[in-house]
Amino acid sequence: MKSILAACLTLIWATALYAQTIAPRDGWVVIATKKTHADLLTDLKTAVKANKMGVVTQAGPTGAAKARGITIPQNRVVGVFNNDFAVKILALSTAAMIEAPIRFYVTEEADGTATLSYKTPSFIFTPYIKEAGPDLEALAEELDTRFASIAEAARN
Repeated sequence: MKSILAACLTLIWATALYAQTIAPRDGWVVIATKKTHADLLTDLKTAVKANKMGVVTQAGPTGAAKARGITIPQNRVVGVFNNDFAVKILALSTAAMIEAPIRFYVTEEADGTATLSYKTPSFIFTPYIKEAGPDLEALAEELDTRFASIAEAARN
C-alpha cells in the first residue's frame, strides 16, 4: 500500500512540475514558440553566434534527474555574453560583472512546444547604474537590442 501511495504522489509531483510555465513578470521577456525544446535550443545557439555573442555557460537538470529515475520537462539555461561587452562593463563597475553572462531560459511545455525567456539586460544592470553612470545604461540598452535580435531569430 505504501509503495502505491508513493507512486501516486510521485506521479502527482511530476505532473505538477510538467504543468508549470514561465509567467510574464517585471523585467522578463517570455516568448512562446511552436518549436520543440531541441529545435529552439539549436536555433538559440545559432542566433547567439549570428549576433556576435557567445554561449558562455549551459546548465539544466533534466539529464541528471533522468539518471536518478525522475522525469521532468526539458529545460536549459544558456549564459550569453562576449568579451567586448565584458571589458566595457568591467571598466564601469566591477560589481556589475557578477551579472554576466546574461541568461536565456529554454523550457519545454506540456504540449511539447518550448518557451524562450530572459531578463532584459537593462533590468539586470539597473542596480548598478547609479554607481556606473549613463555609460552602463547605454551598454545595457545596446545589449537589450542584441538580446531582442537573438530571441527574434531563435523564435522564427
